[in-house]
Order: sequence, then C-alpha cells, then structure tokens
Amino acid sequence: MRLGEVERLRGELSEFVADVFASLPRRDQRRWGGCYLRGLMLDGRRKSVQPMAERLPDGNMQALQQFVNQSPWDPLPVRRRIAERLAGLITPEVWVVDDVSFPKCGTRSVGVARQYCGAVGKRANCQVAVSVHAATDTASCPLNWQLYLPREWTDNLARCRAAGVPAGVGHQEKWRLALGLLDTLADWQLAARVVVADAGYGASTPFRLALEERGLSYVVALTGKEVAHPEAAEPHQPAYGGLGPPTLPRYRTSPRSLPRLAAELPVSRYAEVTWREGSKGPMTSRFALLRVRPAGKQALRAAQEAGGGHYEWDGVLPVRTVLVEWPSDETAPTGYWTSNLPAATPIEDLVRWAKMRWRIEHDYRELKHGLGLDHFEGRTWRGWHHHVTLVTAAQAFLTLHRLHPKAHTPA
Repeated sequence: MRLGEVERLRGELSEFVADVFASLPRRDQRRWGGCYLRGLMLDGRRKSVQPMAERLPDGNMQALQQFVNQSPWDPLPVRRRIAERLAGLITPEVWVVDDVSFPKCGTRSVGVARQYCGAVGKRANCQVAVSVHAATDTASCPLNWQLYLPREWTDNLARCRAAGVPAGVGHQEKWRLALGLLDTLADWQLAARVVVADAGYGASTPFRLALEERGLSYVVALTGKEVAHPEAAEPHQPAYGGLGPPTLPRYRTSPRSLPRLAAELPVSRYAEVTWREGSKGPMTSRFALLRVRPAGKQALRAAQEAGGGHYEWDGVLPVRTVLVEWPSDETAPTGYWTSNLPAATPIEDLVRWAKMRWRIEHDYRELKHGLGLDHFEGRTWRGWHHHVTLVTAAQAFLTLHRLHPKAHTPA
C-alpha cells in the first residue's frame, strides 16, 4: 500500500491496535506496535526495521528495534485477540496445520539449521515454523505460531541462552508442535470443525491418534505409500498348537498398498467432483472413497495398545475413510487423504476440505511478499515471535478491512 492509503486507514488501524494490543501494559508499546504495522503494510522491498523506519513519517529505528527485539511484551494475548476476532468474522470451515521456512545466512539466528527448506525446494540454511490457520474458500488467517528447534540447537544450551530461548523449551517434532498449538487454541475457547494437514503431518499415525484423543475431526493427506486391509477383512484365530504363548489373531492376507486398493475399485465408484471456482473455471477432478483398515507398523502398535496389549488384542484394526483422487487423464491416483469423519459424510465435503490448503498458500504469499514475514533480521527467540505476531496482526487488519471496511470497532 502507498503511504497515502495507509494514512487514510490510520483511524481504523488505531481502533484495531487499541483492541488487539490491549494486553501491552504501556502506551508507548501500543504506539510502536501501530507504527510497526503501518511499516509492514507500506510498499517497499524490505520490511526489516531500518527501511520501514525510513519510509514512515514518524519512524524511529531505535524505538522500533527495541520494541520488536527487547521489549518484554507477551505475544500470546495479542495472537489470542486476533484469533478471536478473525474466527468470529470468517467462521472457518477448517483449521489448517502447516509449516513454513525462512532462508537464512549464518548460524546465530534462533533455530537456523541446514534442513529441508520449502522456500527453495531443497535442504538449505533456514528457520522453520509450524502454524495453524483458520480457513474458508474466501478468507483465511494464521491463528498461532511456534518456531521449530532442531536437536543441534536444543542439545547446545549455551547457544539457546545466547538466542534467548526460554528455559524448558526443548526439541519437539513438528507434529507435536502442531498439537501444542491446537491445545492452546482450545484453551482460548476456539474450536476446530475439521483439521486439515499435508502428508508431512497426515502420514504420522501418532498425530492422527492424538487428534482423535482430543475429539478433533480431520481430513489429512497421505503419501500413498501406506498399506491397509479392505474394510470387509476380518482377522481369524489360528488353532492353538499347545506349546508356547497363545497364537494371536491375524488377517489371512497381507495388507495392500493404497494405490493397489484404489486400482481394485470399479470405475463406477469414481465420481467427478467440483470443489471451487478457480481463475480458469471450475476446479474439478475424479474422486472415490475407500473404507479401509490401516495396517502399518504404527497403526498395528496403536491398535494393540488400545486393545489392552499384545496378548489381549482381538486383532481387529479400526476402519477409516480414504479419499482418492484419480483424474481421468492420469494413469494412477494423484492424491490420498484419510479422515475419521462419519462414513456418511458427503464426498463433496471431504474433497472441499481436503483441497482447502490452497488458502494457506495464499496466506504465505501475502505474509511473505506483501508483509515481510521472512524479512526479520533479528536473531532472538523473543524478536522472532514478536515479528511474526505483528505480521499476523497486519494481515488480520487487512483481512478485516477487505471483508468489512467499517467493522474494526470491537463489540
């Protein structure tokens, strides 16, 4: 946005800042919070502190640096208020779990390591953050964030202390970070209708089981390498030979891969489904539903534990729905998703929810290219979390303005 456009919104922005930054104890903190948001929204190639301060009429580099890097305000109450306002406005159909990378030079920025970087499509020096977004087909916004710390960081306490990582923050897999974010949202009295995630999360049986334990419904992607039994398959009990431990129930046939199970379906089971209007017309493909019993090692172990242990388990694997996408012009399926929603859930709903991750790519484009999500040049834990919270606030304000230009005054 140009300076004149930002200045015309200054009144509305002041109301927004007063609401979402109400938890900040000092007036000068709220003032610099509003200033930082205007800097993020202004046109400019870089959205780090120095160029933003130079573009703003009331910019002060030292004050903005102190506000984002050293000022001890808690970002969580700010995120909570943003999440409450946006969730109430856009009425999300799904919450999308995802992660995003920030290419970095050097080794001192908190969490930076050589790891897979989606921004460049290969392993590179970067930071990675896990996020949860509220989404519909027409609007979306990030609700919460957490920075991922590789073991090379958490195993080096001196390095963590130098970057200001709080005591007690250790290494956690990304799917565990996502569960922590979902738990925080639940503590904020925000409820997810359906959780959506890509295969980086969906292929994790512990992640799916943890969602079920929390009473959450999900439609999450799979890799296509998973194996399962058909729904109709039943375990049998082999006769006991009289020696050693009792013979355990087992399925008569080996589990089959998802591509093979999909290929065994008759063509009549596949239907054309349109999930939204794209820039070039309706987004349409061919889909089918499979009812299967997941049978990978993690699924077997989880079923045994749920059934009372190795020797108490009756051998029955739980049934789940798998959504298969197989375009008519392809020789093999191109996508798989699994869900714990009721079997009667319409396929049109499952497809729409599975495909709603596209909104998050839209979020990341706006957050990065428009609002400088990955332009932060500080190195500390506090500074990073402050910056992403402020970028989230800027995007939330713009989303509110786009949907309801006069809806910024809190109820």
